[in-house]
Order: sequence, then C-alpha cells, then structure tokens
Amino acid sequence: MKLFAKNLKEAKGPGEYSANGITVLCVHCHYNKFEKSYAQLNTAFMSFLNLDFANRSANLLICDRCGYIHWFNKEIKRVYS
Repeated sequence: MKLFAKNLKEAKGPGEYSANGITVLCVHCHYNKFEKSYAQLNTAFMSFLNLDFANRSANLLICDRCGYIHWFNKEIKRVYS
C-alpha cells in the first residue's frame, strides 16, 4: 500500500528533488519544483551502427516555473515532505 501511495504521489506532477544529497534549485529562477524526464545520449558511432538503443541516458529535471532544463549524469531522487 505504501508503494502505491508513493507512486501515486510521484505521478501527481512537479516535485522537489535532490542530487547526491543536495536539494536541487533552478539555476535560472531559483524555484524548487521540477518535472522529471530522461534523454538518450546518442553518439555518432553507435548511430552509424544503428545501435542508438545501446547508448546511455541522462536524467533531466525541467523547472516548473521557467522551463530551464537541468541535466544529470547520476541518479536524482524525489524528496517527499
């Protein structure tokens, strides 16, 4: 039941996140609510071999106020208050 509640809360929309134990704030407008997304990091060589699916992905946080996109190479965690 707790897992369901956590997933439901996360699905509600923008939230606060931390990266490496540090609260994430938008570098442009200093807001603290973000939408989480992912982006594939394509490389020319893998694209040439038609193996784009094997490339790594980056974690993205999109500021809910101004839309600035923050890129993270490491895992980011949603903060529940």
